[in-house]
Amino acid sequence: MKFKSLLIICFIHCSILRAEKIFVNAKTGNDSNQGTKEFPLLSINEAARRININTEVNNSEIILMEGVHILQTTALFNNNKYTSSSRLIIRSEILPDEKEWSPQVMPVVLTAVPPHAGQGGDESIGLQIEVNHVTIQGIRFSGSPNYSFKTEKEIRRSYPIWRGGKNLDDLLVSQCLFAGNADVLPLHVGVIANGHGLVIDHCVFFNCKIPVVFWKADGNTSNNNAMHHCLVYGCYFAGVWTTTNTNGDDFNFHHNIISNCQTAWIRENNSVRNYKATDCIFTNNMNMAGYASGALSSTQITSTDFLQMINVKISGKIEIEMDQSKKNYLQLVSGSFGSELQTGLFTK
Repeated sequence: MKFKSLLIICFIHCSILRAEKIFVNAKTGNDSNQGTKEFPLLSINEAARRININTEVNNSEIILMEGVHILQTTALFNNNKYTSSSRLIIRSEILPDEKEWSPQVMPVVLTAVPPHAGQGGDESIGLQIEVNHVTIQGIRFSGSPNYSFKTEKEIRRSYPIWRGGKNLDDLLVSQCLFAGNADVLPLHVGVIANGHGLVIDHCVFFNCKIPVVFWKADGNTSNNNAMHHCLVYGCYFAGVWTTTNTNGDDFNFHHNIISNCQTAWIRENNSVRNYKATDCIFTNNMNMAGYASGALSSTQITSTDFLQMINVKISGKIEIEMDQSKKNYLQLVSGSFGSELQTGLFTK
């Protein structure tokens, strides 16, 4: 009987080990800890290091607990062992649909990585996702404390989430809040990703420069990208950016609000692809569409003849809840114009 019990305990213990789960607490953690909820790590970087050296093919979860997680070096994920059913998941401990969630318990990731030289100036990358089949969920991303201005011909850019591999696939960013400020905490692009299968779901982008760039891919066509149920407000360059590679035939763009931005939709210079927007609101933007290219480019205003708009409203006032005590802080005021689209952090 004792031998049988030991076998059961051993089996459970091995199962727990196979389902890799690492907790990170920026207030009480220690990077020499086991990484359990009771004994969490201190840094996302240490969690990434452990993930990268584990070759066993299973789900990996990094669970960020409440607090401010400051990235002073880029957290690189390069262990490309995942499948569609065995994913890398980076998420908050409490997700927005859970009863005990509030804006105050949302973990904040602040990108304070020293900028390195890039085209058109310097770049600062927070999470660098160089693997397939990744979910990032329920996290608040802030801008960088660096000023954007460097010289008359160069700027500094902050990228909280970056994917460089042009053949990578399946990156889901869900229920995340990206909040910046052009003068104090500039956030250049919330998510910028090469490859395929970039899906932005139920996210909020508040006062960023650009929320998302659907970028390059091998073969010059990026497929299976989507953006839906997102609230984009106050972005001071563009509401969405597509490149010459972004395939419009399978770009699933619906139930989004783009409001109070400089330009609702920017395409890379010379892009001739067509797109479709369904059940959206584009209102109070300075421009509806334009061309641009690169970090330092200005906007060349264009028509919207590339964009088929189905049930898209282009007038009406979007109201943002600015009371920090409310659960819908930085989202639509309850019951206000656009609420029927169910954009924002909540899926229920």
